[in-house]
Amino acid sequence: MKRLTALTAVMMLALTSQAAADPAPPAADPARPAIDFRTALQPIDGFGFSMAFQRADLLHGARGLGPAKRREVLDLLFSKDKGAGLSILRLGIGSSTDRVYDHMPTILPADPGRPDATPKYVWDGWDGGQVWLAKEAKAYGVERFYADAWSAPAFMKTNGSENGGGELLPAWRQAYANYLVQYAKFYQREGIGITDLGFTNEPDWTATYASMRFTPKQAVDFLKVLGPTVRASGLRTGLVCCDAAGWDRQVAYTEAIEADPAADKAVRTVTGHRYSGPTSVPQPTDQHVWMSEWSPDGTTWNENWDDGSGYDGLTVAADIQNTLTVGNANAYVYWTGASLGATRGLIRLADPGDDYRVSKRYWALAAFSRFIRPGAVRVPVTNADPALRITAFRNTDGRRVIEILNTATTEKSAEFVLRGGHDRHPDAYVTDETRSITPAEVVSTHGTTLTATLAPRALTTVVLD
Repeated sequence: MKRLTALTAVMMLALTSQAAADPAPPAADPARPAIDFRTALQPIDGFGFSMAFQRADLLHGARGLGPAKRREVLDLLFSKDKGAGLSILRLGIGSSTDRVYDHMPTILPADPGRPDATPKYVWDGWDGGQVWLAKEAKAYGVERFYADAWSAPAFMKTNGSENGGGELLPAWRQAYANYLVQYAKFYQREGIGITDLGFTNEPDWTATYASMRFTPKQAVDFLKVLGPTVRASGLRTGLVCCDAAGWDRQVAYTEAIEADPAADKAVRTVTGHRYSGPTSVPQPTDQHVWMSEWSPDGTTWNENWDDGSGYDGLTVAADIQNTLTVGNANAYVYWTGASLGATRGLIRLADPGDDYRVSKRYWALAAFSRFIRPGAVRVPVTNADPALRITAFRNTDGRRVIEILNTATTEKSAEFVLRGGHDRHPDAYVTDETRSITPAEVVSTHGTTLTATLAPRALTTVVLD
């Protein structure tokens, strides 16, 4: 009814009079940041890196790195106490390109002649050092092993080469699916379970080295072959797709998968790189999403935290924050852990020699991965200061972590309301030009209020037990 009854009008008048008489409740202070540990956003699967293209062999000592230094680098990568505690290892599935240290051994060296012929697989138990590295990672507690193929074998492709793009010939779809499953079975034989399996890397880009093109439709068509093949194999592995070179470009692949029930059933994790620009949108899916490869531009080694180059430590810290918040990513996988020369990796190995150097890019990633463990959840943060980039997490063991990146050139003081518990003795660690996850007395608590003094152009990690 559009007309109010006389009784309703009287009641509303009484309520209005009462509201006028009662004092209004105090308004919440919008300028005071708050962190709500009671509420869960996306779960975090982990942080990781790759040592594909025989970089694992370099770490093993192919250019002179000795056992003691090798252990130090392994500790830096995997130790939860001494290093970054990285929890995802990305493996490269065989390619026979001839570039020095940019090739991986293949498990299918010879063309069987036709798609339905029985292939003659070979296995050396080494896989460019990746088997050794995977076993080391497992000993440190790593549980996610993510194997990805840059290309199918040459004879399965339209261009007859593993390099320079080309497409998978439709007649070879089942043979290629069998090939990928066999790779995972070889690792299973070595005691390593491939938990995440991918069939393409940057299908939207043609590289001079190992690469293969897929349109979104072609990716969907192959998933409808690969999915049943993996299920029939008995392997306990989930499929990932599609590792597009750009996070924005991955959206088209994600939408194609979501629109096809069979492909959607096959995929457990959506994966995308972000070379074409920063993460600007979440992927249109309810599946877990990984930022599965990135390193900043600039073909040069850089050990600085904040030099304005765009490939320093602060750049990586800001990218992690952005990817986890704007992209709602469940994992962050940096491109490469350690390599030689003008590498964009985290660590540079001597070439040759028994030594290594550590970049501030490494410490930026380690400040997240050491404290935010697999199974953690991101929690909501309200923040009115645009100079502060803040993310917060709750681990499965109850530890709560706040990551605060002060992008201002001046020191900042901030107060945070903690919802969902407090801590009388919080720990804080600072990473900047002179410090690398260095303990610092810069935070204190009073009740549910945490006060922090934030160094300029620095990442402050706060841990609450």
